[in-house]
Amino acid sequence: MTRQMTGAKMVVQALKDQGVDVVFGYPGGAVLPIYDEVFQQNGIQHILVRHEQGAVHAAEGYARSTGKPGVVLVTSGPGATNAVTGLTDALLDSIPIVVLTGQVPTFMIGSDAFQEADTVGITRPCTKHNWLVKDTAKLSAIIHEAFHVATAGRPGPVLVDIPKDVQFASAIYTPPQKVRTGHYQPQVKGDLDAITELVAALETAKRPVFYTGGGVINSGPAASQLLRELVDATGIPITSTLMGLGAYPASGKHWLGMLGMHGLYEANMAMHDCDLMINIGARFDDRITGRLDAFSPGSKKAHIDIDPSSINKVIKADIPIVGDIAHVLEDLLKVWKSRGRKVNAEAIAKWNARIDEWRKVDCLSFKQDGPTIKPQHALARLEALTKGHDRYITTEVGQHQMWAAQYLGFEDPNRWMTSGGLGTMGYGFPASIGVQMAHRDALVINVAGEASWLMNMQEMGTAIQFRLPVKQFILNNERLGMVRQWQELLHGERYSHSWSEALPDFVKLAEAFGAKGIRCSDPADLDDAIMEMINYDGPVIFDCLVEKHENCFPMIPSGEPHNKMLLGEASTKDAIGSKGAVMV
Repeated sequence: MTRQMTGAKMVVQALKDQGVDVVFGYPGGAVLPIYDEVFQQNGIQHILVRHEQGAVHAAEGYARSTGKPGVVLVTSGPGATNAVTGLTDALLDSIPIVVLTGQVPTFMIGSDAFQEADTVGITRPCTKHNWLVKDTAKLSAIIHEAFHVATAGRPGPVLVDIPKDVQFASAIYTPPQKVRTGHYQPQVKGDLDAITELVAALETAKRPVFYTGGGVINSGPAASQLLRELVDATGIPITSTLMGLGAYPASGKHWLGMLGMHGLYEANMAMHDCDLMINIGARFDDRITGRLDAFSPGSKKAHIDIDPSSINKVIKADIPIVGDIAHVLEDLLKVWKSRGRKVNAEAIAKWNARIDEWRKVDCLSFKQDGPTIKPQHALARLEALTKGHDRYITTEVGQHQMWAAQYLGFEDPNRWMTSGGLGTMGYGFPASIGVQMAHRDALVINVAGEASWLMNMQEMGTAIQFRLPVKQFILNNERLGMVRQWQELLHGERYSHSWSEALPDFVKLAEAFGAKGIRCSDPADLDDAIMEMINYDGPVIFDCLVEKHENCFPMIPSGEPHNKMLLGEASTKDAIGSKGAVMV
């Protein structure tokens, strides 16, 4: 059935038809007609954030934890420009987001009207696609198309800019089933000849390794299940990028841990010495590859990715396969099984034994001694006390983010939300709000540093207003920890503006918002304090005072290959170094 309705009503109807149940937003003059329609319905819940950046990060958390697109509604001008950081974050991490922005009336565009900005021009580099809708008759179809573009192929953010007069005008509503999307149909099936070539390489490889990324999680639950079947059937070790954690279980027999700049010793050594590297849904990010001319020398490289532009962009692939991860893995398993399920079992057994020797370095070991909490100890205890819960973890960006990736184990996909490509401080708190909206009864914890957390601290008002019991676990070292670490190791210990002398009392801050504040500085009190945080039925700010000058190891120094790593002093006795680190 076709119905006549205003553009504002079309927006709400289109969201309902797309299955949207929650929208994160902030009203303003250019978007008030849509907000009026939101007021007059009950099918979609609107979450009033305190800043538009927070709205997009919340939508990212919602999307990453559910696999469904997150939706944002903001006004023109500063409303749209405040969303740019979140859009860029979502673009780099391939998160499906639909952002709807108000715009000044069409006849005022270009006149420097109040709260006017060239939203389409500004956001063109940080979206998969965007639209300026000047005709109400096209509005509903464009919104449906926006959802298709955001979720098809490599997911990402899209934006629809809607002038105010388009919202007021009336036209015929186009339902989603009548919208043509054939012009954007990314390739999902991989080339069978290339898949067969990869199977042949798998059958003879002596030192193979699976290198997985966020693309596995983006492909959906089936991709993770197929990946687990492939790994367990072949016995081939597997590592992951920051964004891919949880696709293969951390407790799995073949798990190497995260790789890259702050990855595990055994993962990086395996990547350096392998003879067959199978990249599944990762983009050869510089934090993974390090020095390109020394990256995994001598290995044959296969690359499976939905985005053809990622193939050969950074590292030349010997076996390139464009396609959706789930589809490609399904075909790969079929071909491998049909050819007799062959691997070079004797060589792989030796390879795994060699990896076990690297594991003995115990690169994440640390000593919790003295009266001050080590950040590693704080996260190790958080892991131990929460792993049995229905748990979702978000993070801010910095040392705490890397420690969380190292010390928290993820058994399933969609449980780990962090800012990878853009490294956005301020991401974690609003993302935790989005996750909690999607999983109201789950334990949602944002692992934060005090500096990152302050960037979007105003969203505590959102958590209180909507009764979202998010837990903010702040590792407070009173420093910009990662900046300070680089200044120590690379800049002659010249600590230029990497600390703050004016931090708030986080307990009083929590109480000012109506939340619970907990402070812990004694290792002996840590477990009880964490349990108090877990058991409280509302939002919590946990101020965990940790060692101020602890460095995050392992670390691949800038310009070094994977087999040249800095480790903490507790990891090995067979190396030399200084400043709390050893080079191996």
